[in-house]
Amino acid sequence: MVNRSSFKMTLILGYTVFLLIMNDLLPITGNTIPLINVFFSLCLALMVASLLETILVTNLLSNSPDFSPVPRWIRILVLNFLGCLCHLCFLKIEKRKMSVVAKMKSDEGPPVTGGSAEEDEALTELKSLSRVLQAIRCEVEQQQEGQQSSEEWNQVGFIIDRLLFGLYIVFISVSFITIIIVWINSYNQ
Repeated sequence: MVNRSSFKMTLILGYTVFLLIMNDLLPITGNTIPLINVFFSLCLALMVASLLETILVTNLLSNSPDFSPVPRWIRILVLNFLGCLCHLCFLKIEKRKMSVVAKMKSDEGPPVTGGSAEEDEALTELKSLSRVLQAIRCEVEQQQEGQQSSEEWNQVGFIIDRLLFGLYIVFISVSFITIIIVWINSYNQ
């Protein structure tokens, strides 16, 4: 994605130089705007819009781990509605609801069974091991929630990329057909 944005910036720079050269070569006309000027302006506008779209999608895809979880309205609008519209219906990521294990109280002693001191020491060691494992489990759950958020933002980026690409193709097609129709009409007169 980063290479794509630098490539598009280079194209826009080259196209701008081309327009400056063409400005000196095209004849100055009177009352009407030449159709070739409309075509060149339309191409420049499309290139700039494409660059802005690339910057937006690159930002979503590369910075997604830093973002907060996807808001509910974006999830509904983009992931559900626009995703199916763009034929990118991702499987909904189910949040795993892990039950919280009740912490053992450190002051609670072992049941009175008349056991030896070694059994009491082993029970204490198992309790401390249980607390460490619970802390590790909490850390893993937080990392999984962060990965899920990042994956959802990546899906939002892919859907927006596909949607804007489709709109870009439709706009180019309609614009070129309109320019050809105007050109044919002006040629026939």
